Amino acid sequence: MVVLATLGVASAPAQDGGLKIYISADMEGVVGVVTGDQLGPGGFEYERFREFMTREVLAAIDAAKAAGATEILVSDSHGNGENLLIEMLPADVMVVRSWPRPLMMMQGIDETFDAAIFLGYHSGTHNSAGVRAHTISSARLTDIRLNGRSVPEAGINAAIAGHFGVPVIMISGDDAAVAGAQDLIGDLEGAVVKWNYGFHSARTLTPEAAYQVIRERVRAAMARLDSFRPFVMSSPTTLDVRFKNYRPVEMLSYLPIVERTDSHSIRYIADTMIEISKFIEFIMTYSVTLEP
Repeated sequence: MVVLATLGVASAPAQDGGLKIYISADMEGVVGVVTGDQLGPGGFEYERFREFMTREVLAAIDAAKAAGATEILVSDSHGNGENLLIEMLPADVMVVRSWPRPLMMMQGIDETFDAAIFLGYHSGTHNSAGVRAHTISSARLTDIRLNGRSVPEAGINAAIAGHFGVPVIMISGDDAAVAGAQDLIGDLEGAVVKWNYGFHSARTLTPEAAYQVIRERVRAAMARLDSFRPFVMSSPTTLDVRFKNYRPVEMLSYLPIVERTDSHSIRYIADTMIEISKFIEFIMTYSVTLEP
């Protein structure tokens, strides 16, 4: 089952005595995003909305620094991983870009970080509510489960952070994404920037209002860092993946480490979330045609 760590200790502090914060930024949960028009280079609103995404990250950075953060790593975790306008970010912030990555949306996190923040997140493919609700791939997958429980990307990523003893302290997105993450992960701060009406519709804040809400929730989270605990999966960890199509499951079942549990589902059991993360990245990325 999914468990929350209950040890009475905070995550490992930054090695130099400072405060290290990891930010994973997606885009479906960014203020105003409702359709593919905002989410990729082919969309007529994409260029504007990648700036909104960047400014949401800036709002979180500003609030974290004001609360004492001395080192920040940002993961550009949407689409092609090349969405953030990096020239707008402070000179002392580093950015993870493009794919593939062994730790997917959490690449670069380790035990030296004090906390993780999720921005622009969305609900999972198992959820009947939420703007652009999906897990990893809306085109290919219908469910991902860890130790028997359906999880959104926030759950997978929180468990990767938990492997390193790092708690998630704040999430932004629509109301379904925030509520789902809080139900699964625990009492993290939530910045709701829009309220879903459906997969492609929402009532939304304006960008400036969203930035302010994000600043407020990051400040609130940083003020109670000691109250958060890492989200830790029991080991061994069972990953169940359900595909929309039949043939990927058939082919993956040829691997001796994979069990085919029904016509559209596979199971993989690993000792750590690092192995789980690498396996998910492999099954979603590998192609014999990969070049160079």
